[in-house]
Amino acid sequence: MRAMVVKEFRQLLRDRRTLGLLVALPVVLLVVFGYAANFDVSNVRTAVAGPHAAEVAAQLHAPFDVTAVDPGGTRVTLEHQLRDGNAAVGVLAGRASTEVLMDGTQLFAVQAARAALARSAQAGAPPGAARPAATVRVLYNQSLKTSWIMIPGLTGLILLFIGTLITSLGIVRERQAGTIEQLAVMPFRPWDVIAGKILPYLLLASIDLIAIVAVGIGLFGVPFVGSVATFALGAVLFLLVALGMGVLISTVSQNQGQAIQLALMFVVPQILLSGLIFPVGAMAVGVQWIAHALPLTYFVEVSRGVMLKAEPLVALWIPIVVLLGMAIAVLGLAVLRFRRDLAPSARRGSIDGPQPSAAPR
Repeated sequence: MRAMVVKEFRQLLRDRRTLGLLVALPVVLLVVFGYAANFDVSNVRTAVAGPHAAEVAAQLHAPFDVTAVDPGGTRVTLEHQLRDGNAAVGVLAGRASTEVLMDGTQLFAVQAARAALARSAQAGAPPGAARPAATVRVLYNQSLKTSWIMIPGLTGLILLFIGTLITSLGIVRERQAGTIEQLAVMPFRPWDVIAGKILPYLLLASIDLIAIVAVGIGLFGVPFVGSVATFALGAVLFLLVALGMGVLISTVSQNQGQAIQLALMFVVPQILLSGLIFPVGAMAVGVQWIAHALPLTYFVEVSRGVMLKAEPLVALWIPIVVLLGMAIAVLGLAVLRFRRDLAPSARRGSIDGPQPSAAPR
């Protein structure tokens, strides 16, 4: 038994990747998730419009962060601000009354804003501060259903699991089966092989996407009020990032165990840091930088915006462009890395491959 224990320790010390996964990763995840796991929103972006906009904006305090004051604005102006994600709360300061509009897709921001308005009313705030509490309307998710918020994001998370984990085993299987040498000596460019690996999974993942969205609409009653074309564009770009990352992981892994480890290290942080569960605005600044480097963050923005708020493509151009850039970068790295794998395999295939038989006498 002692000899087995010594052997296992020696093997573990040689495998630096597994050692780092066992020792360093839990500490990193605890620190990152400790800063990310926060439901308290202390900064609610607020737009104020109407004749008394300046007066009301001056009376709004934390957690309201007034980002726009438009004395000539209307209710339509505020609705566009909320729809496009520029604000979570819109205050229409009219001459006779005040109306507060809230974006129901930003669940925790709405809860923080409603609690602040309730505290202001109970404390007997000045008229300018109490006026916003007169009429409160929640848009896009009037009942504040959690399922309406979660399912559009869970759609992306499921696709991320499927796309990254399955494709991460592709090149590894070729390497372990010895067929990568056959690919190397065939008239294939690296891009041909990568595309051949990705396209079948892209088709299957697209079918999964349709099924998941249909279940969310039919079983949970989640609305789909936006453009199908805009949603499809964002979904395809997101799938290309996930599938490309799976192929990239496959090219740097020596076996299927390593591929699964790296795929999980890529997928798991996105569960808590993408805004799927915890609002990105409530995270620490350093963690927000990590969140903005994750593809699921942008797909959550696209899926919620299209399904719940009917955001047009013009309003979602930033996440769409970011996903496009990520797809190009990840697929480009996968091709470059796979080209390095093919070069030595091609040399081995040309040396060790079958020699032409001698001509018959």
